Amino acid sequence: MKFEIRFSRERLITPTGLGIVGLLLDKTDFKKRVDAIKLKDNSNPHIKNSDATLAYIGLLCQGKSDFDDVREMLEDTEFFTYALNIKRIPSSETLRQRLDMTGKKLRTIILEENVKMLKEAQVELTPCFKDWIPLDIDVSPFDNSNTKKEGVSYTYKGFDGYAPIFAYLGEEGYQINMEFRRGSDHCQKNTDVFLKDSIVNAKRLTGQPLLVRLDSGNDSVDNLKVCYSDETSSDFIIKRNLRKEKLSFWQTIAEENKDNKPLEPREGKKVYTGSVYWNIEELGHKVRIVYKVIERTITAAGQVLLVPELEVQTWWTSLDLSEAEIIGLYEAHGTCEQFHSEIKTDMDLERLPSGNFDTNGLVLELALLAYNILRIMGQESLKKDDIAIKRGVKRRRIRTVIQNLISLASHVVKHARKVYLNLGCSNIWRFTFKRLYGTFA
Repeated sequence: MKFEIRFSRERLITPTGLGIVGLLLDKTDFKKRVDAIKLKDNSNPHIKNSDATLAYIGLLCQGKSDFDDVREMLEDTEFFTYALNIKRIPSSETLRQRLDMTGKKLRTIILEENVKMLKEAQVELTPCFKDWIPLDIDVSPFDNSNTKKEGVSYTYKGFDGYAPIFAYLGEEGYQINMEFRRGSDHCQKNTDVFLKDSIVNAKRLTGQPLLVRLDSGNDSVDNLKVCYSDETSSDFIIKRNLRKEKLSFWQTIAEENKDNKPLEPREGKKVYTGSVYWNIEELGHKVRIVYKVIERTITAAGQVLLVPELEVQTWWTSLDLSEAEIIGLYEAHGTCEQFHSEIKTDMDLERLPSGNFDTNGLVLELALLAYNILRIMGQESLKKDDIAIKRGVKRRRIRTVIQNLISLASHVVKHARKVYLNLGCSNIWRFTFKRLYGTFA
Protein backbone atom coordinates (compact mmCIF):
# COMPACT_ATOMS: atom_id res chain seq x y z
CA MET A 1 0.00 0.00 0.00
CA LYS A 2 1.17 3.54 -0.74
CA PHE A 3 0.22 6.65 1.18
CA GLU A 4 -1.82 9.32 -0.51
CA ILE A 5 -0.49 12.81 0.23
CA ARG A 6 -2.92 15.68 0.68
CA PHE A 7 -3.04 19.07 2.39
CA SER A 8 -5.44 19.89 5.20
CA ARG A 9 -6.52 23.11 6.91
CA GLU A 10 -5.67 21.76 10.35
CA ARG A 11 -3.13 23.76 12.40
CA LEU A 12 -0.34 21.26 12.93
CA ILE A 13 2.67 22.75 14.72
CA THR A 14 6.05 21.03 14.92
CA PRO A 15 8.02 23.09 17.51
CA THR A 16 5.41 22.80 20.26
CA GLY A 17 8.19 22.97 22.86
CA LEU A 18 8.58 26.70 22.25
CA GLY A 19 5.66 27.05 24.66
CA ILE A 20 8.00 25.97 27.48
CA VAL A 21 10.73 28.26 26.15
CA GLY A 22 8.33 31.19 26.46
CA LEU A 23 7.40 30.22 30.02
CA LEU A 24 11.04 30.16 31.13
CA LEU A 25 11.81 33.51 29.48
CA ASP A 26 8.75 35.01 31.18
CA LYS A 27 10.36 34.27 34.54
CA THR A 28 12.91 37.00 33.79
CA ASP A 29 12.79 40.74 33.12
CA PHE A 30 14.67 40.23 29.86
CA LYS A 31 11.81 41.41 27.65
CA LYS A 32 11.18 44.62 29.60
CA ARG A 33 14.87 45.51 29.90
CA VAL A 34 15.59 44.87 26.22
CA ASP A 35 12.67 47.00 25.09
CA ALA A 36 13.95 49.87 27.27
CA ILE A 37 17.08 50.17 25.10
CA LYS A 38 16.78 52.97 22.57
CA LEU A 39 18.39 52.39 19.18
CA LYS A 40 19.37 55.09 16.72
CA ASP A 41 18.26 54.94 13.08
CA ASN A 42 15.65 52.28 13.84
CA SER A 43 13.77 51.91 10.56
CA ASN A 44 11.26 49.41 12.00
CA PRO A 45 10.07 50.89 15.33
CA HIS A 46 6.90 48.77 15.21
CA ILE A 47 9.11 45.70 15.75
CA LYS A 48 10.26 45.80 19.37
CA ASN A 49 13.72 44.70 20.46
CA SER A 50 12.09 41.83 22.36
CA ASP A 51 10.27 40.70 19.20
CA ALA A 52 13.61 40.25 17.42
CA THR A 53 15.66 38.79 20.26
CA LEU A 54 13.02 36.38 21.57
CA ALA A 55 12.16 35.20 18.07
CA TYR A 56 15.84 34.46 17.52
CA ILE A 57 16.12 32.63 20.85
CA GLY A 58 13.17 30.56 19.63
CA LEU A 59 15.15 29.66 16.51
CA LEU A 60 18.24 28.76 18.56
CA CYS A 61 16.15 26.47 20.74
CA GLN A 62 15.23 24.59 17.56
CA GLY A 63 18.89 24.18 16.61
CA LYS A 64 18.65 26.86 13.91
CA SER A 65 20.96 29.86 13.71
CA ASP A 66 20.44 31.30 10.21
CA PHE A 67 18.46 34.55 10.16
CA ASP A 68 16.43 33.34 7.18
CA ASP A 69 15.00 30.51 9.28
CA VAL A 70 12.70 33.04 10.96
CA ARG A 71 10.55 32.88 7.81
CA GLU A 72 9.22 29.54 9.04
CA MET A 73 7.55 31.37 11.92
CA LEU A 74 5.67 33.60 9.48
CA GLU A 75 3.61 30.58 8.38
CA ASP A 76 1.71 30.70 11.69
CA THR A 77 2.53 33.96 13.42
CA GLU A 78 -0.31 33.54 15.92
CA PHE A 79 1.18 30.41 17.48
CA PHE A 80 4.76 31.65 17.64
CA THR A 81 3.87 35.06 19.07
CA TYR A 82 1.63 33.35 21.63
CA ALA A 83 4.29 30.79 22.58
CA LEU A 84 7.12 33.31 22.93
CA ASN A 85 4.89 36.08 24.31
CA ILE A 86 5.86 38.67 21.71
CA LYS A 87 3.85 41.03 19.51
CA ARG A 88 5.25 40.39 16.03
CA ILE A 89 7.55 38.04 14.14
CA PRO A 90 10.27 40.05 12.35
CA SER A 91 11.30 39.39 8.78
CA SER A 92 14.77 37.93 8.27
CA GLU A 93 16.00 41.33 7.05
CA THR A 94 14.63 43.12 10.12
CA LEU A 95 16.04 40.44 12.42
CA ARG A 96 19.52 40.79 10.94
CA GLN A 97 19.34 44.59 11.05
CA ARG A 98 18.10 44.70 14.66
CA LEU A 99 20.83 42.38 15.93
CA ASP A 100 23.42 44.45 14.05
CA MET A 101 22.11 47.60 15.72
CA THR A 102 21.99 46.02 19.18
CA GLY A 103 25.50 44.56 19.16
CA LYS A 104 27.18 44.69 22.58
CA LYS A 105 24.35 46.52 24.34
CA LEU A 106 22.67 43.39 25.75
CA ARG A 107 25.62 41.59 27.36
CA THR A 108 25.03 42.75 30.95
CA ILE A 109 21.27 42.24 30.67
CA ILE A 110 21.67 38.71 29.29
CA LEU A 111 24.10 37.60 32.01
CA GLU A 112 21.98 39.02 34.82
CA GLU A 113 18.70 37.67 33.50
CA ASN A 114 20.34 34.31 32.84
CA VAL A 115 21.11 33.99 36.56
CA LYS A 116 17.55 35.04 37.40
CA MET A 117 16.11 32.43 35.04
CA LEU A 118 18.21 29.66 36.56
CA LYS A 119 17.15 30.77 40.04
CA GLU A 120 13.47 30.91 39.15
CA ALA A 121 13.68 27.47 37.53
CA GLN A 122 15.22 26.20 40.79
CA VAL A 123 17.94 24.30 39.00
CA GLU A 124 19.79 21.69 41.04
CA LEU A 125 23.59 21.86 40.84
CA THR A 126 25.39 18.55 41.31
CA PRO A 127 28.79 18.67 43.09
CA CYS A 128 31.82 17.04 41.49
CA PHE A 129 33.23 15.96 44.88
CA LYS A 130 31.66 16.25 48.33
CA ASP A 131 30.15 19.77 48.43
CA TRP A 132 32.29 21.37 45.69
CA ILE A 133 30.35 22.71 42.70
CA PRO A 134 32.61 22.71 39.60
CA LEU A 135 33.09 25.92 37.65
CA ASP A 136 34.75 24.87 34.41
CA ILE A 137 36.21 27.59 32.21
CA ASP A 138 37.59 26.82 28.78
CA VAL A 139 38.20 28.33 25.34
CA SER A 140 36.69 26.53 22.34
CA PRO A 141 37.70 27.65 18.82
CA PHE A 142 34.89 27.92 16.25
CA ASP A 143 35.92 26.99 12.72
CA ASN A 144 34.86 29.74 10.30
CA SER A 145 37.45 29.01 7.61
CA ASN A 146 37.06 30.38 4.09
CA THR A 147 34.96 33.34 5.23
CA LYS A 148 35.64 37.06 5.38
CA LYS A 149 33.78 37.65 8.62
CA GLU A 150 35.08 40.36 10.91
CA GLY A 151 37.38 39.00 13.63
CA VAL A 152 38.09 35.66 11.94
CA SER A 153 41.78 34.87 12.37
CA TYR A 154 44.16 31.96 12.89
CA THR A 155 43.40 29.94 16.04
CA TYR A 156 45.62 27.64 18.08
CA LYS A 157 43.69 24.70 16.59
CA GLY A 158 45.21 25.44 13.18
CA PHE A 159 42.21 26.90 11.38
CA ASP A 160 40.68 30.35 10.88
CA GLY A 161 37.83 31.21 13.17
CA TYR A 162 36.86 32.63 16.55
CA ALA A 163 37.99 31.65 20.05
CA PRO A 164 35.17 32.35 22.55
CA ILE A 165 35.57 31.41 26.20
CA PHE A 166 32.79 29.70 28.21
CA ALA A 167 32.08 29.09 31.90
CA TYR A 168 29.93 26.11 32.94
CA LEU A 169 28.53 25.51 36.42
CA GLY A 170 27.75 22.17 38.03
CA GLU A 171 28.01 18.66 36.65
CA GLU A 172 24.98 19.52 34.51
CA GLY A 173 26.98 22.19 32.68
CA TYR A 174 24.73 25.24 33.01
CA GLN A 175 26.39 28.11 31.16
CA ILE A 176 27.05 30.98 33.58
CA ASN A 177 29.21 33.23 31.41
CA MET A 178 30.73 33.57 27.93
CA GLU A 179 32.86 36.06 26.06
CA PHE A 180 33.24 36.29 22.30
CA ARG A 181 36.84 36.64 21.09
CA ARG A 182 38.82 36.90 17.89
CA GLY A 183 40.52 33.70 16.80
CA SER A 184 44.05 34.99 17.39
CA ASP A 185 43.37 36.24 20.93
CA HIS A 186 45.43 34.46 23.60
CA CYS A 187 43.28 32.33 25.88
CA GLN A 188 44.46 34.27 28.94
CA LYS A 189 43.50 37.66 27.49
CA ASN A 190 41.08 39.30 29.95
CA THR A 191 40.49 35.90 31.59
CA ASP A 192 41.10 37.17 35.13
CA VAL A 193 38.19 39.62 34.68
CA PHE A 194 36.09 36.90 33.03
CA LEU A 195 36.90 34.53 35.92
CA LYS A 196 35.89 37.13 38.50
CA ASP A 197 32.54 37.78 36.77
CA SER A 198 31.91 34.03 36.44
CA ILE A 199 32.53 33.40 40.14
CA VAL A 200 30.30 36.32 41.15
CA ASN A 201 27.48 35.00 38.96
CA ALA A 202 27.98 31.47 40.26
CA LYS A 203 27.79 32.65 43.88
CA ARG A 204 24.44 34.24 43.15
CA LEU A 205 23.15 30.75 42.37
CA THR A 206 24.74 28.65 45.08
CA GLY A 207 26.18 29.03 48.54
CA GLN A 208 28.20 25.82 48.23
CA PRO A 209 31.99 26.02 47.72
CA LEU A 210 33.14 26.43 44.12
CA LEU A 211 35.93 24.51 42.43
CA VAL A 212 37.43 26.46 39.54
CA ARG A 213 39.09 24.28 36.89
CA LEU A 214 41.30 25.78 34.17
CA ASP A 215 43.66 24.46 31.48
CA SER A 216 47.37 25.20 31.24
CA GLY A 217 46.75 28.09 28.87
CA ASN A 218 45.34 29.94 31.88
CA ASP A 219 48.32 29.29 34.15
CA SER A 220 48.62 32.85 35.43
CA VAL A 221 49.14 34.48 38.81
CA ASP A 222 46.29 36.84 37.91
CA ASN A 223 43.86 33.92 38.05
CA LEU A 224 45.26 32.75 41.37
CA LYS A 225 44.76 36.26 42.78
CA VAL A 226 41.09 36.14 41.77
CA CYS A 227 40.61 32.78 43.53
CA TYR A 228 42.29 34.07 46.71
CA SER A 229 40.40 37.38 46.72
CA ASP A 230 37.81 37.79 49.50
CA GLU A 231 34.99 38.68 47.07
CA THR A 232 35.65 35.78 44.70
CA SER A 233 37.25 33.27 47.06
CA SER A 234 37.12 29.81 45.47
CA ASP A 235 39.05 26.57 45.49
CA PHE A 236 40.86 25.78 42.28
CA ILE A 237 42.73 23.24 40.18
CA ILE A 238 44.71 24.91 37.40
CA LYS A 239 46.97 22.90 35.16
CA ARG A 240 50.44 24.42 35.08
CA ASN A 241 52.37 25.39 31.97
CA LEU A 242 55.86 23.97 32.45
CA ARG A 243 57.30 26.66 30.20
CA LYS A 244 61.12 26.46 30.61
CA GLU A 245 61.08 23.94 33.45
CA LYS A 246 63.09 20.82 32.60
CA LEU A 247 61.36 17.46 32.85
CA SER A 248 64.39 16.05 34.62
CA PHE A 249 63.87 18.65 37.37
CA TRP A 250 60.49 17.14 38.22
CA GLN A 251 61.88 13.62 37.89
CA THR A 252 64.45 14.48 40.56
CA ILE A 253 61.74 15.89 42.86
CA ALA A 254 59.64 12.77 42.36
CA GLU A 255 62.49 10.35 43.03
CA GLU A 256 63.59 12.23 46.16
CA ASN A 257 60.09 12.05 47.64
CA LYS A 258 60.38 8.91 49.74
CA ASP A 259 56.82 9.18 51.08
CA ASN A 260 55.20 8.23 47.77
CA LYS A 261 56.47 5.07 46.15
CA PRO A 262 56.03 4.90 42.36
CA LEU A 263 53.37 2.73 40.81
CA GLU A 264 54.44 0.23 38.15
CA PRO A 265 51.36 -0.55 36.05
CA ARG A 266 53.56 -2.63 33.72
CA GLU A 267 57.19 -3.50 33.17
CA GLY A 268 59.21 -0.48 32.11
CA LYS A 269 56.73 2.14 33.27
CA LYS A 270 56.85 4.03 36.57
CA VAL A 271 54.31 6.62 37.69
CA TYR A 272 55.29 9.08 40.44
CA THR A 273 52.74 11.36 42.11
CA GLY A 274 53.27 13.83 44.92
CA SER A 275 53.04 17.41 46.11
CA VAL A 276 55.33 20.35 46.75
CA TYR A 277 54.68 23.90 47.94
CA TRP A 278 56.11 26.88 46.10
CA ASN A 279 56.20 30.42 47.36
CA ILE A 280 54.53 32.92 45.00
CA GLU A 281 55.89 36.42 45.63
CA GLU A 282 52.88 38.19 44.07
CA LEU A 283 50.56 36.33 46.46
CA GLY A 284 52.80 36.49 49.52
CA HIS A 285 52.33 32.83 50.44
CA LYS A 286 52.91 29.29 49.25
CA VAL A 287 50.66 27.39 46.84
CA ARG A 288 50.45 23.63 46.53
CA ILE A 289 51.60 21.95 43.32
CA VAL A 290 50.51 18.38 42.56
CA TYR A 291 52.73 16.56 40.10
CA LYS A 292 52.55 13.39 38.05
CA VAL A 293 55.76 12.08 36.49
CA ILE A 294 55.73 9.10 34.14
CA GLU A 295 59.02 7.40 33.28
CA ARG A 296 59.04 4.85 30.46
CA THR A 297 62.05 2.63 29.76
CA ILE A 298 60.02 0.11 27.73
CA THR A 299 57.17 1.04 25.38
CA ALA A 300 53.76 -0.59 25.59
CA ALA A 301 54.75 -2.61 22.50
CA GLY A 302 57.81 -4.02 24.33
CA GLN A 303 60.49 -1.85 22.67
CA VAL A 304 63.36 -1.10 25.07
CA LEU A 305 64.30 2.60 25.02
CA LEU A 306 67.95 3.68 25.06
CA VAL A 307 66.97 6.93 26.77
CA PRO A 308 64.05 6.91 29.23
CA GLU A 309 61.00 8.80 28.07
CA LEU A 310 59.57 11.34 30.52
CA GLU A 311 56.09 12.81 30.75
CA VAL A 312 55.31 15.46 33.37
CA GLN A 313 52.05 17.12 34.40
CA THR A 314 51.62 19.57 37.28
CA TRP A 315 48.67 21.45 38.76
CA TRP A 316 48.17 24.42 41.09
CA THR A 317 45.53 23.62 43.71
CA SER A 318 44.10 24.95 46.95
CA LEU A 319 42.55 21.61 47.91
CA ASP A 320 43.86 19.45 50.73
CA LEU A 321 43.03 16.17 49.05
CA SER A 322 45.14 13.24 47.87
CA GLU A 323 47.08 13.54 44.63
CA ALA A 324 44.91 10.89 43.00
CA GLU A 325 41.75 12.81 43.89
CA ILE A 326 43.19 16.10 42.57
CA ILE A 327 44.22 14.49 39.27
CA GLY A 328 40.86 12.75 38.92
CA LEU A 329 38.96 15.99 39.53
CA TYR A 330 41.01 17.79 36.89
CA GLU A 331 40.49 15.00 34.35
CA ALA A 332 36.73 15.43 34.85
CA HIS A 333 37.22 19.01 33.58
CA GLY A 334 37.33 17.43 30.10
CA THR A 335 33.54 17.04 30.24
CA CYS A 336 33.17 20.66 29.16
CA GLU A 337 34.30 19.55 25.68
CA GLN A 338 30.91 17.83 25.46
CA PHE A 339 29.20 21.12 26.31
CA HIS A 340 31.20 22.88 23.58
CA SER A 341 30.14 20.19 21.13
CA GLU A 342 26.46 20.66 21.95
CA ILE A 343 26.70 24.39 21.25
CA LYS A 344 28.59 23.89 17.99
CA THR A 345 26.71 20.91 16.56
CA ASP A 346 23.36 20.42 18.32
CA MET A 347 22.59 24.15 18.18
CA ASP A 348 24.36 24.59 14.81
CA LEU A 349 26.45 27.55 15.97
CA GLU A 350 30.02 26.77 14.94
CA ARG A 351 29.77 28.75 11.70
CA LEU A 352 28.20 31.95 12.94
CA PRO A 353 25.57 33.69 10.76
CA SER A 354 26.81 37.28 10.52
CA GLY A 355 29.80 39.02 8.99
CA ASN A 356 29.74 41.54 11.84
CA PHE A 357 31.88 40.70 14.89
CA ASP A 358 29.60 42.31 17.49
CA THR A 359 26.52 40.69 15.96
CA ASN A 360 28.09 37.24 16.19
CA GLY A 361 28.98 38.03 19.79
CA LEU A 362 25.32 38.84 20.46
CA VAL A 363 24.28 35.60 18.75
CA LEU A 364 26.40 33.58 21.19
CA GLU A 365 25.12 35.61 24.13
CA LEU A 366 21.52 34.88 23.14
CA ALA A 367 22.58 31.27 22.63
CA LEU A 368 23.64 31.25 26.30
CA LEU A 369 19.98 31.74 27.25
CA ALA A 370 18.78 29.19 24.68
CA TYR A 371 21.37 26.63 25.80
CA ASN A 372 20.33 26.94 29.44
CA ILE A 373 16.64 26.72 28.57
CA LEU A 374 17.29 23.45 26.74
CA ARG A 375 19.47 22.23 29.61
CA ILE A 376 16.77 23.07 32.16
CA MET A 377 14.18 21.17 30.12
CA GLY A 378 16.50 18.20 29.77
CA GLN A 379 17.34 17.98 33.46
CA GLU A 380 13.74 18.51 34.53
CA SER A 381 12.65 15.68 32.21
CA LEU A 382 14.88 13.29 34.18
CA LYS A 383 13.16 13.90 37.52
CA LYS A 384 10.32 11.46 36.84
CA ASP A 385 10.19 8.16 35.02
CA ASP A 386 7.43 8.98 32.53
CA ILE A 387 9.09 7.96 29.25
CA ALA A 388 9.94 4.43 28.16
CA ILE A 389 13.64 4.88 27.42
CA LYS A 390 16.90 3.70 28.95
CA ARG A 391 17.53 4.51 32.61
CA GLY A 392 20.56 5.83 34.45
CA VAL A 393 20.94 9.00 32.36
CA LYS A 394 22.38 11.86 34.44
CA ARG A 395 22.31 14.59 31.80
CA ARG A 396 20.04 14.90 28.78
CA ARG A 397 21.93 15.92 25.63
CA ILE A 398 20.76 19.14 23.95
CA ARG A 399 20.09 17.30 20.69
CA THR A 400 17.72 14.92 22.50
CA VAL A 401 15.82 17.83 24.02
CA ILE A 402 15.44 19.54 20.63
CA GLN A 403 14.33 16.36 18.88
CA ASN A 404 11.87 15.15 21.51
CA LEU A 405 10.65 18.13 23.52
CA ILE A 406 11.06 21.17 21.27
CA SER A 407 10.14 19.48 17.96
CA LEU A 408 7.05 17.86 19.43
CA ALA A 409 4.17 17.96 16.95
CA SER A 410 0.76 19.11 18.13
CA HIS A 411 -2.63 20.09 16.77
CA VAL A 412 -3.53 23.67 17.74
CA VAL A 413 -7.21 24.12 18.57
CA LYS A 414 -9.01 27.28 19.71
CA HIS A 415 -12.20 26.69 21.67
CA ALA A 416 -14.14 28.68 24.27
CA ARG A 417 -11.55 31.47 24.33
CA LYS A 418 -8.80 28.97 25.11
CA VAL A 419 -5.98 27.57 22.99
CA TYR A 420 -5.34 23.83 23.22
CA LEU A 421 -2.31 21.84 22.09
CA ASN A 422 -3.48 18.33 21.24
CA LEU A 423 -0.57 15.88 21.45
CA GLY A 424 -0.64 12.63 19.53
CA CYS A 425 -1.20 9.49 21.58
CA SER A 426 1.67 7.71 19.80
CA ASN A 427 4.37 10.06 21.14
CA ILE A 428 5.99 8.67 24.31
CA TRP A 429 7.20 12.13 25.31
CA ARG A 430 3.68 13.58 25.67
CA PHE A 431 3.48 12.94 29.43
CA THR A 432 6.90 14.49 30.02
CA PHE A 433 5.97 17.55 27.98
CA LYS A 434 2.73 18.06 29.90
CA ARG A 435 4.59 17.73 33.21
CA LEU A 436 7.26 20.25 32.20
CA TYR A 437 4.71 22.76 30.96
CA GLY A 438 2.83 22.49 34.23
CA THR A 439 6.06 22.87 36.22
CA PHE A 440 7.04 26.17 34.62
CA ALA A 441 3.57 27.63 34.00
